[in-house]
Amino acid sequence: MHIACMATKTISLNLPAYERLRRARRSPTESFSHVVLRATWPEQTVTARELLNLWGDRPPFFTDAELDRIERAKAADAAPRDKWKSH
Repeated sequence: MHIACMATKTISLNLPAYERLRRARRSPTESFSHVVLRATWPEQTVTARELLNLWGDRPPFFTDAELDRIERAKAADAAPRDKWKSH
């Protein structure tokens, strides 16, 4: 007899993210996995190939708005706190 087992991964969410995920459930019994699998992220994305093509078609500098966007993205991409080290 074989029992199918689905792999799982534990993640951490801040409270606003958890509440948003919880509210997105269609029923109280719907799993968070199902909510995530049906989610869509409409933000415009760029592949590496598209980025290289874009850079090839323009001079080698960024506008002030682009530099501001890069700085905001860097600031938002902080490393997670290491819960195993004492602080």
